[in-house]
Amino acid sequence: MFAFKSLLEMPRAEALAVVIALIGAMGYTIISLEWLPHMSIIAAITVLILYGLARGLKYNDMQKGMVGAVGQGMGAIYLFFFIGLMVSALMMSGAIPTLMYYGFGLISPTYFYFSAFALCSVIGVSIGSSLTTCATVGVAFMGMAAAFHADLAMTAGAIVSGAFFGDKMSPLSDTTGISASIVGIDLFEHIKNMMYTTIPAWLISAALMLWLLPNVAAHDLNSVESFRSQLEATGLVHAYSLIPFALLVVLALLRINAVVAMLFTIIAALAVTYLHSTPDLKQLGAWFYGGYKLEGDTFQDIAKLISRGGLESMFFTQTIVILGMSLGGLLFTLGVIPSLLSAIRAFLTTAGRATFSVAATSVGVNFLIGEQYLSILLSGETFKPVYDKLGLHSRNLSRTLEDAGTVINPLVPWSVCGVFISHALGVPVWQYLPYAFFCYLSLLLTLLFGFTGLTLSKKEGA
Repeated sequence: MFAFKSLLEMPRAEALAVVIALIGAMGYTIISLEWLPHMSIIAAITVLILYGLARGLKYNDMQKGMVGAVGQGMGAIYLFFFIGLMVSALMMSGAIPTLMYYGFGLISPTYFYFSAFALCSVIGVSIGSSLTTCATVGVAFMGMAAAFHADLAMTAGAIVSGAFFGDKMSPLSDTTGISASIVGIDLFEHIKNMMYTTIPAWLISAALMLWLLPNVAAHDLNSVESFRSQLEATGLVHAYSLIPFALLVVLALLRINAVVAMLFTIIAALAVTYLHSTPDLKQLGAWFYGGYKLEGDTFQDIAKLISRGGLESMFFTQTIVILGMSLGGLLFTLGVIPSLLSAIRAFLTTAGRATFSVAATSVGVNFLIGEQYLSILLSGETFKPVYDKLGLHSRNLSRTLEDAGTVINPLVPWSVCGVFISHALGVPVWQYLPYAFFCYLSLLLTLLFGFTGLTLSKKEGA
């Protein structure tokens, strides 16, 4: 991935020791000390710089490696700016609230688990955040599950499956943007290629929830109607509010550049906003920076759903991308990753083996460190050269990163997502894990396609 040479010829044993020490230290600080991943990465960078100085390297040379890596990932930084703006625009225009309103109207008590899965899928795609989906719509479904006398573990599994389908396939999702940018492909190209594994996984999950899980008798739909009433009372629900979404879909199908497509979607959303409200420029500036805010005590139940977006909401993701790319560049500069790659080069001779190695690394980082961002960043930076050498298109790598990185994190009890979701839904990870069909089906399908070669694409001229 990085266009520069290593400064050290590091022995394999030493490189392996460095990696084990780093993973162990980052895992301890994130899991036991509950540090944010930013602090763990910056601590790792500091230790590696001191290590490089001890080996006789100059700081400026190491800095060039880090800066060069960040430079190659600047596309992601710009992308996230526009994602933050677009989320605010889609909220203030009513596009996302309208989608939620119609979605809640489709809930079927008889097919309750499938309804939870399908609606969380729609909401997840529309807001691009699995954790927000779980903490809002997911919590609502858990309340409905209690009212319907449904199985709480099965309900939680359906919620997690739908939320992470949305997180994986939404152009607003930070993990989706990171996976595309880390390997250097267009966002919509990445999403389109993920459909080969994601759509079958979704359909199989839906079938399992419809036919394997038991039916639920209808008892109370008041909580659903309460959500719909509150959404309608905001004054944001209008059929024409879906126009920006439709435009985004059309531009994506036309393979327009992601940032350009988002820019036109933002303009369309602004135009729709002024059809039902007239915010002044001061208000627009505040919303675009800090996110759209739904005011009023009447809307407490849905405020977390509606109050989202803005440049500020992207800073967490942008900074972790910068730090993650810097760490990867430093590991390449010190010769750590090249040394390890040379050790397994004899093994990585086929697409199936490469896919397995990426998936194993992504799953391993999730279990060892519990952080989905790092599972994507480290695996993407490490295996991009392998895919180039095998003549495989980078879109194959980005798909595997999501299938084995993004959607596996909620299945790890001590991971960031696992801890958050189990607390929010009130169901331990080990209880909902068997019913989170979509998450492990995505992993199984990406391994199957990797070894059979189905849906894998070659680089042009390869």
